[in-house]
Amino acid sequence: MLRFSVCLTVCLSHLVTIQEQPRGQGMALMTLRRNLCHLTEFRRRGARAVLKSQPVAHVHRRLREPLCPWVCSRQPGPARVRFHHACCQKFHSENGNDLHPLEAPGFAPVPDCGGLARDLKDADEQVFYRRLHRFTSSQEVLGFISTLQALPDSMAAGAFQRICEMENQGGGPGPPKEILENSIFQALCIQVQREPSNLSNTGLVATLQALTLLNVGPQSSLLPNLVAECQHRLQRGALDVHSLCVLAESLVKLQGPGCSMLGLIKDELQGENWGNFTPEDVVALYRTLQLCSEKVDQHQEFLNKINDFSLSIVANLSPKSISQMLSALVALDQTQALPLVIKLGKYVVRHIPRFTNEELEKVLDAFIYFGHSDRFLTKGLEQHVASLCLALDPQLVSRVMEYCGQKRILSKPIMNAVAETFVQHSEKFSPLQISALIEPFGKLNYLPPNAPALFRKLEDILFTQYNCFPPKALLKLLHSCSLIERHPVNFMPKIFSPCFLQQLQDEEPYLDRLSLAQLTQLFVTSVLECPFYKGPRLLPRYQVKSFLTPCCSLETPMDFRLYKSVMVGLIDLLGGRCYFASKVLTPFGYTIDVEIKLDEEGFVLPFTVDEDVHKRLALCIDGPKRFCMTSRHLLGRETIKQRQLSLLGYQVVQIPYFEIEVLKTRLELVEYLQRKLFSQSAGVRW
Repeated sequence: MLRFSVCLTVCLSHLVTIQEQPRGQGMALMTLRRNLCHLTEFRRRGARAVLKSQPVAHVHRRLREPLCPWVCSRQPGPARVRFHHACCQKFHSENGNDLHPLEAPGFAPVPDCGGLARDLKDADEQVFYRRLHRFTSSQEVLGFISTLQALPDSMAAGAFQRICEMENQGGGPGPPKEILENSIFQALCIQVQREPSNLSNTGLVATLQALTLLNVGPQSSLLPNLVAECQHRLQRGALDVHSLCVLAESLVKLQGPGCSMLGLIKDELQGENWGNFTPEDVVALYRTLQLCSEKVDQHQEFLNKINDFSLSIVANLSPKSISQMLSALVALDQTQALPLVIKLGKYVVRHIPRFTNEELEKVLDAFIYFGHSDRFLTKGLEQHVASLCLALDPQLVSRVMEYCGQKRILSKPIMNAVAETFVQHSEKFSPLQISALIEPFGKLNYLPPNAPALFRKLEDILFTQYNCFPPKALLKLLHSCSLIERHPVNFMPKIFSPCFLQQLQDEEPYLDRLSLAQLTQLFVTSVLECPFYKGPRLLPRYQVKSFLTPCCSLETPMDFRLYKSVMVGLIDLLGGRCYFASKVLTPFGYTIDVEIKLDEEGFVLPFTVDEDVHKRLALCIDGPKRFCMTSRHLLGRETIKQRQLSLLGYQVVQIPYFEIEVLKTRLELVEYLQRKLFSQSAGVRW
């Protein structure tokens, strides 16, 4: 500071000397002004005090104007608005540098460093935009604009965009009424409404986009004027690729998918070189077509081109853009674009920590929809959830568990972290979120280390909030508990009651088969595994005959390829096809893959014989889909089936695919089946 003060004093001394010389005075003042503008120390506290200490008053006056490095020319420019507002009239200075508007109703005090000037010029747009992005509320933006006497149209468009960004954060309902009715905001609207032709292409479409998202009064002529100007430029072919993409999205939001200009825009874009499209343009096109999802057939050819081109830009997409693209692919049912989904999945792994909760939810929804998963994605989710689970949004936690359940991913780090989070912060979860969170534990047949605390907490919630749970979500929750032998005995009387069944039926015109199957399996569980239960029983008309159905089964269908291999070995071992039966339906609704009957002496009986049957062997030919993904951990639905078949008197023999696949010869297969079905000492008799 001392060095700067000395330099400044010397400069002023030279200036005082120069002012007495008629020649060269202008050049000296210009040099001094330019040098002062580049001194960063000039804006520090006390710098102005050095100037005030000089005896030459008029020098001080001439140096005051250029103190701010982004002062604009005062020459009137085309299409500028001048603001005359109460907060423009009076200012006070706290430290000689920062100016704050006084008496600005509705505005927070706006910091203003460097002696804010009243005019701006085009060369200062970057500084203007940097100032805009420092503000955290629309009031601050409007307060800042109110201190300016003139604002170019391009900067007015930037102000609209910034207000739009802040007011639409988090998917809120839009700006409050006081923003739209604010005099400064209305002055900006009047400015662009009078002369939209003065806006650049980028400024025009950006303003239309922002005002559309802000829901600015459709009854006014502002938006129609902007749309008319856009149409005029579109017909002249004056809009570039980026402007066309932004305009298409705005028009669909403003006028709906039947917008007449949308066809013209699509024709223009199809004639463009795809190399002119930026990643942001492509994402904007996906968002536009997503709004027209009911007319996807009309745009499918165009969509195919976008899908193919998008493969080349995935690496340049931001996390937000990846989330938006995946959401659009789901809404547009682009199941043929699996190569694009898979490539997006590879880059999702890199960005997992950078996604917002909402963005990551959309990503997981898309992967559930398209059936995509890989071990790298699972590893990334494990690290993210395990490290931040206590701080994650409950909806995201439930969605991660739903994703694991849908894809049969047994991730112990995720499930352990989620179980601990639920025990500590159960009050944060809604009934639907609790159901989605607990269901994968049953489906994947996994009990976390804190299982006693987890189910104790769950039972407490059910007792206190039972009526808050939707009937179908409650049924899924209780059924999942029974899969892992946490039988909901205390709640069976309620779910078997006619009142609950009526509530379940009221949700839809009819009771779906899956709900009936879950009720039936809970009833079977109460009979076989809870003999002490003496409450109401499920009425016969609500019971299903078989748990194996084509669309909504509680059993996993048998792997046909694996079954054929086992059948060949059984024929060689038993001596004929007549000694075993396939797909046998039991009285309690379970379907046995293969059944073999033995008499009291251990002889194998033909499957048509029903007399003198002493033992029944139930062969469970378990293919990969009966296990958790990339593991040998049996799913909950298969575990309860084998458990209850044993209680029904069957000798359950599990034949998993990973034991069959290692057998290389037919002889090895026969020997393997003999070891599985019969003891070494008893031998085989038929």
